Amino acid sequence: MDKLRAMKLYARLAELGSFTKVAEEMNASKSMISKEITRLEEELGARLIYRTTRRLQLTDIGEGYLTRCRKLLLQMEDADNYVQDMQGLPKGRLKVNAPMALGITDLGKAFADFMAVSPDIEVDMHLGDAPMDLVEHGFDLGFRVASQQFDSLYIGRPIMRFSYKVCAGPSYFQRHGPIKKPVDLHDHNCFIYSYFRGQNVWPLAGGVEVHGTLKVNNTIFMLESIKKNLGIGFIPDFIARSAIEAGDVIEVLPQIEKPELTLYAMYPERQFVPPKITHCVEFLQKWFRESYHA
Repeated sequence: MDKLRAMKLYARLAELGSFTKVAEEMNASKSMISKEITRLEEELGARLIYRTTRRLQLTDIGEGYLTRCRKLLLQMEDADNYVQDMQGLPKGRLKVNAPMALGITDLGKAFADFMAVSPDIEVDMHLGDAPMDLVEHGFDLGFRVASQQFDSLYIGRPIMRFSYKVCAGPSYFQRHGPIKKPVDLHDHNCFIYSYFRGQNVWPLAGGVEVHGTLKVNNTIFMLESIKKNLGIGFIPDFIARSAIEAGDVIEVLPQIEKPELTLYAMYPERQFVPPKITHCVEFLQKWFRESYHA
């Protein structure tokens, strides 16, 4: 048997959790994938996976073997990356994780331009706002937006700085009282972003507790309710910018200081960073710099 191939299949199976998904990705039959994993288990003399009708579960030995497989596969990838780095060849599959709202606004436009000039790189983009471990899920590159630097084992390259906007619909104040200072937000319908660290405490003037009729894990969804004059939102300016420019929403409390956000490109620390990653990060730094300072 090709043990290296079997290890790659096993690592991918652990990531996807389905023989069917691995078979589809590899353009092979489900039975063939299953037989390879079985042969791997037979050669090792240990069961790696419990197979049930509903899901796969790694055994304790399987978990430990997976950790070691990933380290070995990463070392092999580093060897390939070294050769590519020496030749300056940015190519291959680039699996990326990014926040949903950013992915379908600025980052979507940036990656479209990136792909146009990088035909040898295959982008596999996954959008979502839930926290996710990049290594565990096999991502080459992740994007995170935060008001403070990440404390992690990843390399974090700053791409762009943003700020927040307090926004309301253009007709909102025809039926509601004015907002002259942050404490006035107590008396308004303020929408909550589910993944916001402060939850219902907005970082304005030392912290303002707010309440409202909408809690949602996507700021673009929230923006539509703001446009309909239903409430107030505290959203990043890369979401609000075009709506403000179009007159669909107005900025509230523009004079009040707000925390800055930094968009980071995150990737696991390694000896040889793949050229596809450095090429992508450098392209995006230049793209955002030119787009926001044109």
